[in-house]
Amino acid sequence: MYDRILFPTDGSPGAEAALDQTIELASLCDATVHVLYVADSENEASHLVMSDDDTGFSGMVKPDDVERESGMTEKGRGGMQRLEAAGEELVEAAAAAFADREIETVTEVRRGNPYRTILDYAEEADADLIVMPTHGRRGIDRFLLGSVTEKVVRTAEIPVLTVRLGDDEQA
Repeated sequence: MYDRILFPTDGSPGAEAALDQTIELASLCDATVHVLYVADSENEASHLVMSDDDTGFSGMVKPDDVERESGMTEKGRGGMQRLEAAGEELVEAAAAAFADREIETVTEVRRGNPYRTILDYAEEADADLIVMPTHGRRGIDRFLLGSVTEKVVRTAEIPVLTVRLGDDEQA
């Protein structure tokens, strides 16, 4: 039924839930999974990354605002390069999860507007299906942040399977 499944990931808990569904679907269909990470080059808020160092600090930080001597950033690397490096780690981790189930994968990290890049990649890869998480945002958060998944669902020319986190997973 599906030969090529596109799995865009951002490393969120929603993406983890969508990963599990993608594994099951790809196994059933003997499909190749294209794992894509998009470093959002158009949205300043997307340049926030998780950081954790030996001090125990953990949270969202803007890479260019972090002191380079703190050990949380690599000297000489800008925010986009760090996002791309984090993206490489995410797609490789997802590829390893697919490999554990003997599912063929293709990995890609790109810069751009996430929803447009996802749609462009789906067309280039001749994907049959896109599997994406919903983050369950409501109200002002959804309005201000927008929804990449919603934009993909509304504009994709191929089916999009959305996976929503359960209430217990959102906590």
